[in-house]
Amino acid sequence: MPPISAIITVAIFLFIILTVLGLFFLVKQQSSAIVERFGRFHSIRQSGLNLKIPVIDRVAGRISLKIQQLDVLVETKTFDDVFVKLKVSVQFRILPDSVYDAFYKLENPYDQITSYVFDTVRAEVPKLKLDDVFVRKDDIANAIKHEISEAMETYGYEIVKALVTDIDPDQAVKDAMNRINASEREKTAAEYEGEAERIKIVAKATAEAESKRLQGRGIADQRREIARGIEESVEVLNKVGINSQEASALIVVTQHYDTLQSMGENVNSNLILLPNSPSQASEMLSTMVTSFTASQQMGETMKKQNKETKKK
Repeated sequence: MPPISAIITVAIFLFIILTVLGLFFLVKQQSSAIVERFGRFHSIRQSGLNLKIPVIDRVAGRISLKIQQLDVLVETKTFDDVFVKLKVSVQFRILPDSVYDAFYKLENPYDQITSYVFDTVRAEVPKLKLDDVFVRKDDIANAIKHEISEAMETYGYEIVKALVTDIDPDQAVKDAMNRINASEREKTAAEYEGEAERIKIVAKATAEAESKRLQGRGIADQRREIARGIEESVEVLNKVGINSQEASALIVVTQHYDTLQSMGENVNSNLILLPNSPSQASEMLSTMVTSFTASQQMGETMKKQNKETKKK
């Protein structure tokens, strides 16, 4: 059995060790420690190695001075009676000069901030329609920051930022919004397709009109050349003693037989030319001459009538 003196020595040694250990304490960077003496606030210690009187002093608590974030999920109703969930992230920190207020005046700061977030969101969102909630989420965040800052500044808390990080309507509402968006896009696509089809039709019509115009010009040029050729043929026949009427009859008969020859060259043709006798050429010429003469006489009569009207 060890002697009493050895036991006393060991006890004294342990007491000294415990006293030394209780004399010093560390405070981490970006944090503060609250020291109480006999249960009453004594001092606030900053980061580093600190001293306290063992048994008499004690570290009542430690507070972080870093920026912290609290995420709050709020469900509320919009102006158009749509229930929506908003996730609000509040970033805050404790001011170094207000550690006493932050530690002693608030029992649970997280619950306090959450209450203000709920109160502000449920006051602002019901004023807005669902579409406006998405557009004006920054206004909602600013309102939350302003409301919480005024309330928490008294307790030594600084609200750094308030963010509306998520807006989640009911699934049925999201499906309806997706259908509306899809319908709008289909409508726009149909309009573009219709416009493209219209452009094609206009371009085709323009091309056909241009083709007809050029075709008409070609036909006019062709007939002009035919008339010029007939005129030259009549002049040549007049030089050999054939008068204009006989020359015209000869040309008509020649063209008549040229037409028959062209038809005969196409073995698969079903075209029938009526009348088809040589005597018909003279009759066609007489009809043409009569028509031209009647037209000329009618024109001269109209000119005379216009002159008489002007004189009156």
